[in-house]
Amino acid sequence: MFSLPELEDARRLVHRAFPGTPQFAWPLLASRCGAEVWVKHENHTPTGAFKLRGGLIYAERLARERPGVPGIVSATRGNHGQSLAWAGRQHGVSVTIVVPIGNSTEKNAAMRALGCRLIEYGTDFEAARDKASALAAEEGLEFAPSFAPDLVKGVATYALELFQGAPPLDAVYVPIGLGSGICGVIRTRDLLGLKTEIVGVQATGADCYAQSLLAGHPVRLNRADTLADGIAVRQPDAEAFAQIQAGVSRIVTVSDAAIGEAIRAYWTDTHNLIEGAGAAPLAALLQERDRMAGKRIGLIASGGNIDLALFRQWIPV
Repeated sequence: MFSLPELEDARRLVHRAFPGTPQFAWPLLASRCGAEVWVKHENHTPTGAFKLRGGLIYAERLARERPGVPGIVSATRGNHGQSLAWAGRQHGVSVTIVVPIGNSTEKNAAMRALGCRLIEYGTDFEAARDKASALAAEEGLEFAPSFAPDLVKGVATYALELFQGAPPLDAVYVPIGLGSGICGVIRTRDLLGLKTEIVGVQATGADCYAQSLLAGHPVRLNRADTLADGIAVRQPDAEAFAQIQAGVSRIVTVSDAAIGEAIRAYWTDTHNLIEGAGAAPLAALLQERDRMAGKRIGLIASGGNIDLALFRQWIPV
């Protein structure tokens, strides 16, 4: 794991690309939740999601240590791929991204606009990841996983900004996809010697980490049934699970209907459009409103990349 000086170095590298993101306390959200609510707006990065931070650290190290690498390949539902494409362009590294068939059209368009080679394959993230692994072997490309030390250290820079930019927080609610975000928050909390509770959030139809925590070991599911594509994962990463198990207070699961209401609440209370994964922490806080009444809470709005068609499906107008 990384040290605090290493995390501060990573933040400096990230801030060369963009000046971090704000954390705001929103009065209407406070009224809605019965608590002081600080939102970390990762929807304000240049790619609209927190993943860019990890991509920048990963691509910088790869370009420095392996200048002759023929390229990067990875699988994604969108935000991880955008981060690698954006960072790869910054550091002169070609990027291939594999997405499931039927993936977000707007995220696909954004990745293509950033110059990556986009391949659509399989019915879900795991199938796309298998294809990306095969391409790495066939073409000599560097396979970039969705969970890796560089990525955790990079995305942890948002936690450092939050903890140093907001008053002391009683708890932070973090969405869990494969786990880089929540692991980064846990590690940063520990490095700073804080007592803040870290609460993971998953969709009820894609709750592999919640089930794993109950079982005491990684549990693989046969489905990831949620419209929140950023947390539509059915197989936990073993290393991420070990860190989550050691450092999380609990994992809350929320329905897609609750996530939809949280997306609407973000829009009406803050005029920010937040994607499903990023709205899940607000849904969880609303579900635990009585438990957290009067406390000071951090919410990770991990991204804002939601297709207009999906937004209309989720929030009929």
